Amino acid sequence: MRSIVLLILTLSLPAMVTSQEVAAQEVAAQGKETLQLTLPPVIFAVPNVEISLYFDNIVLTPTPQSLRFSVDCGIGQTESRRWVVNPKETDVGTHPLTVRVEASDGSLLGTASTKLQVSSADAGTGKSIRLLIVGDSLTHASAYPNELSRLLRSPGNPKLTMLGTHRPSAAAEGVAHEGYGGWTWSRFASHYEPQPDPKQYKFSSPFVFLDSNEQPTLDVNRYINEHCDGEAPNFVVFLLGINDCFGASPDEPQAMDATIDGMFKHAETLLADFRKAAPQAHFGICLTPAANARQEAFQANYQDTYTRWGWKRIQHRLVQRQLDHFAEGIQRNLSLIPTQVNIDPVEGYPTDNAVHPNQSGYQQIGTSIYAWLKSRL
Repeated sequence: MRSIVLLILTLSLPAMVTSQEVAAQEVAAQGKETLQLTLPPVIFAVPNVEISLYFDNIVLTPTPQSLRFSVDCGIGQTESRRWVVNPKETDVGTHPLTVRVEASDGSLLGTASTKLQVSSADAGTGKSIRLLIVGDSLTHASAYPNELSRLLRSPGNPKLTMLGTHRPSAAAEGVAHEGYGGWTWSRFASHYEPQPDPKQYKFSSPFVFLDSNEQPTLDVNRYINEHCDGEAPNFVVFLLGINDCFGASPDEPQAMDATIDGMFKHAETLLADFRKAAPQAHFGICLTPAANARQEAFQANYQDTYTRWGWKRIQHRLVQRQLDHFAEGIQRNLSLIPTQVNIDPVEGYPTDNAVHPNQSGYQQIGTSIYAWLKSRL
């Protein structure tokens, strides 16, 4: 059964917002927008590790500061921009969580619910796990894989082996992955570079090889045999979607959905081959993280080509579609990692980068994946 929380409300917005002029102009042109309160089915947590739910990341509005949020949960506390919890071992278990949204005058706009799943700090002790991370530039930066490695190598955790052919200079000792700047689900499923040159950023997909007819072919089993010592991973994490959908038009919902449909087609191709090659593995799909809350960061990176409000509409729709598309797969060793709620869209980003977090934001991504892994263990 699906566990998707999607509530669509109608909210009248002011015609001008001083702090976000570009977004305000677009909203004014629309007159009204729908506020889409969207929560993942589960938020994962571990004792003594902070997890947050940032309110800006769960509603479709450029002005979350004009709304009032409250959270009803047996643990944690509500702050101005987020709900945050740092569980204790006595909190291990499942806790219902409900978000309430009000207008500035106190009128109720709506509520939505999910559950907080707190796993024991020593989950997986004595086990050995083999982890493969597949992603784009956020993974290439290696900051969140480094944080994930640090957490998993602390006491109370299983013995960790990180798989992958890519070890950028920023990767810590023992950290490897398959993360490349600008990459998409499609590129991992099909791209072949006959003359790869890492210095020129020319890479073939690590999962694509020439077959007996000299044709590029997706072959995850061969990847495992040649690059993983023939032993399949226990866990595979995918953090993709930004490059697949960044160029979609937020003003054309049908075209935007068509772009997302195309992404899912390539995602299913790659996932099918992974499932065939590693049938016992558990797959985690990261919900596409929310971006920098500052329009100035988008202006610095893209001038007038892309705006924060434009990408937020795409990213919010993409998360909704991910929740829906992968719901059935949850029954088949696939689950969703709520990376989009636990990243601070203000303090988790530098002032001049739209979609690449700072060290704090990357650590929050790593924390989300860590909590998910502990829940699987």
